[in-house]
Amino acid sequence: MRRTAQRRVKRQIRSSGNAIASAPTFRSIREHRNYRLWFGGQSLSVTGNWLQSVAQAWFIADLTHSPIALGLLSVCQFGPYMLLGLFGGAITDRLDNRHTLMGTQAAQMCSAIAIAILALTGVAQPWQVYVLAAFNGTVLVLDTPARQAFTIEMVNRDELPNAVALNSSLFNAGRVLGPAIGGVLIASLGVGVCFAVNAVSFLAVLGALWAMNPTELTPPRRRSGHASLLRDTREGFVYTWRTPSIRAITGMMLVIATVSLNFNVLLPVLAQNTLASGPATFGWLSASFGAGALIGALTSATIGRPSRATLLTAAAGLGLSQLILAPLHSIWLCGLLLVVAGIAFSLYTSMSNSSIQMVVPDRLRGRVMGIYSYGFLGPGAAGGLFAGWLAAQGGTQLAFGVAGIATLGVAGAGTAGLHLRKRRLGRKTPPTVAGPEVSMPRE
Repeated sequence: MRRTAQRRVKRQIRSSGNAIASAPTFRSIREHRNYRLWFGGQSLSVTGNWLQSVAQAWFIADLTHSPIALGLLSVCQFGPYMLLGLFGGAITDRLDNRHTLMGTQAAQMCSAIAIAILALTGVAQPWQVYVLAAFNGTVLVLDTPARQAFTIEMVNRDELPNAVALNSSLFNAGRVLGPAIGGVLIASLGVGVCFAVNAVSFLAVLGALWAMNPTELTPPRRRSGHASLLRDTREGFVYTWRTPSIRAITGMMLVIATVSLNFNVLLPVLAQNTLASGPATFGWLSASFGAGALIGALTSATIGRPSRATLLTAAAGLGLSQLILAPLHSIWLCGLLLVVAGIAFSLYTSMSNSSIQMVVPDRLRGRVMGIYSYGFLGPGAAGGLFAGWLAAQGGTQLAFGVAGIATLGVAGAGTAGLHLRKRRLGRKTPPTVAGPEVSMPRE
């Protein structure tokens, strides 16, 4: 009887494992070796990146005790992308994405080694942190569009939304683990160890890229001949503007990213000033947001096809959660609201990314994704400085309040525009149309 029960338990465990492995949520991992390698390497590297991100923010906060200084850090991180990001996609459209990513990841590893040495030797000054942050921001000009365009080379178009959502889950899993580990390491061993761990983590993604089978990748169809960089960039702009769905999604992202996605600036201030706590609380708050974002990413991967309703609802949820968070002074309530904000953030960004990638032609993919990424990352400099100024004037209460109201306004405008478009078409849901002029994918 006992052996029979043990065999029954083993069969149930195997059945559960097989069910998880065959779940649609992880379809891209199961069916594509190159994507499995990418996912495995990124699972370590992204966690290291978030570890460095929270350590760098806390480092500046500890050195300067100034919200404005955190805003300046955001300027250094995103300023290069604001200046050069529009050309990044046009450049990556001319390059091999796998080789480009190997170069950008190696460059970021060298930067992590440099800041680790400065912190561990105790000689770091704020300006040195700013310079290295600006260097990483410059690397992102090529890394971001290459990363976005590389996904479809590893999987087919039908599985692209799943792969994009899984990429988002990686990003947000790192957002959970990185800050949680970072809060402990900063409090016990100091920020220098965090930077050193991040430097080592880059070996995982570099090894994954090297181990890929290039013959199993699907290179994009590129236009024959050579045009100028400005002409290529202009072509991406024209396509973005003339495609209603891409124009709307990019415009919404531009506004929301500028006003609302400044958690890297506000969470250290929330922990240190509003809640009068230390790095452990900062790590807890960051991990709470990341936990919600991971839930949102896995939900998006399960949903699969992007949805207009989900995109707009997620944007509204992000704004409402920040508006409710603004007056709170309880660590646990702040953590709970940040979980909700994280879910909404991840659903919104995953749906936006997938909606664009599903319709953009391969030859324009790098350029259009570069423009979309510019809307996501480019405003980070101005937005971070603005958020830091608001926090200096009225604390995180004012900063989160303004972010919440603005995001709710954008979501409301998007919803009104969708209903107006439906009335013009004379039907409840506009069909998906192939070609350059497309509506957003069906709900």
